[in-house]
Amino acid sequence: MSGISSAVDLGLITGSKKGTYFQFGLNMMEMAKQYGYDLHVYNSRGSVENVYAVYKRPKTQMGIVQSDVLAFVLKVKTNATLKRIARKTKMIFPLYNEEIHLLGKNGITSFDDLEGKRVAIGKEGSGSYMTSRLLFEVSGITPKEIMPLGTEKALSALKQGRIDAMFYVAGFPVKLFSENVSKNDGLRLVPINNKSIIEFYPTAEIPSNTYVWQPEPVPTVAVKAVLVSFDFRRNNCDYVGEFAGIVYDNLDWLKQNGHPKWKSVDLDYPLKGWEQYDCVKRYHNGFPGEREEPMEKNPLLDAIKKIL
Repeated sequence: MSGISSAVDLGLITGSKKGTYFQFGLNMMEMAKQYGYDLHVYNSRGSVENVYAVYKRPKTQMGIVQSDVLAFVLKVKTNATLKRIARKTKMIFPLYNEEIHLLGKNGITSFDDLEGKRVAIGKEGSGSYMTSRLLFEVSGITPKEIMPLGTEKALSALKQGRIDAMFYVAGFPVKLFSENVSKNDGLRLVPINNKSIIEFYPTAEIPSNTYVWQPEPVPTVAVKAVLVSFDFRRNNCDYVGEFAGIVYDNLDWLKQNGHPKWKSVDLDYPLKGWEQYDCVKRYHNGFPGEREEPMEKNPLLDAIKKIL
């Protein structure tokens, strides 16, 4: 296959181990083995960390990030770090819609009910963290307290009554909610239909019985998960391009054997403001058919926090 005579090492940074990004990474790792690729799948805090890792971290050629994080990076012209990252970040292809899950106590019936409440918005460095802050910015809703908790800690705090609601941006079904939430917990998915928000984000729906404790469909909004890379010009350009070609040609296998969200993947979806990486274009259809580490200093996160 295209001249690769020995295993090729590639790194893919994803998200939490119970999130959809990580499951997608494991699916691609299994697929890649058949083609001589040793894909290392790293868990992370999420999109903000991932964009910076692909830009700066060795042996991390690819990452999965949220489209609104990419749009934010692309839009900000006044920060030198963000401008450099925007210039060097390249889209391999879009993946799927990530529904914004808002899980709250039974008394919270709409997004607007978060006014004056205690809300977990995701760990610093995650896409959930930035998206949650953007949702409050767009809607004008002001919680009493926003808490940067990771999803598992947030769910625990919600069950204990220490917070009123939590955000998790991930494609359904979310493993954490499937395995760690039951009817007896007294929690519900909260509709997101604030007028200002649905003018800013595309609408979506979490179908009834996506989770055994969720009998009704829940309207929400979504972002797009996107596989990105750095603007490599040497061997990694070819490796990433060839790997992308393998994904294209094995999409049916991934849909049959991977996470249910693969069934909604459209690798050619036109993502506004982004063109496909030229290293990928040349290989399109080219093949037959948790210990938590301290977060490194991340100028991207610092810049975002100053702006939002």
